[in-house]
Amino acid sequence: MPAKLCVLVDANVTLDVLAKRESHYAASAAVWALVEQGEIEGLLAAHTVTTLHYLVTKHLDRRQANLTITKLLQVFGVATVDQQVILKALTLGWKDFEDAVQMAAAFNAQVDYLVTRNPKDFKGELVRVLQPGNLMALFPSS
Repeated sequence: MPAKLCVLVDANVTLDVLAKRESHYAASAAVWALVEQGEIEGLLAAHTVTTLHYLVTKHLDRRQANLTITKLLQVFGVATVDQQVILKALTLGWKDFEDAVQMAAAFNAQVDYLVTRNPKDFKGELVRVLQPGNLMALFPSS
């Protein structure tokens, strides 16, 4: 039996679900569901977790942010963002450093795919990039 597929989920996909952003919610929620059901392993980059906490605190409050992060970590694992990952991101030379850190974290975690709604932001990829709908196409019965 092949190993379970592992993906790093970009912040925008996670925010689609948390904020129920209608135009993107269904596909992003379907990816989340695959992780929650144990069909695939899902990771969030460590800096995505801190960013999400900040955004939820800003829009709601700290208590809700803490609850949200606690629930997220019951579903998703965390991909390390350490000195090695940051140095790797710097070598990519990308305009958007946050995207470079996402890619370096995905590479370091040896995931199969980085799932994002913005694949154009991940040129010269180290890890294959898929949009949520393209990932879902790999699971026709879901």
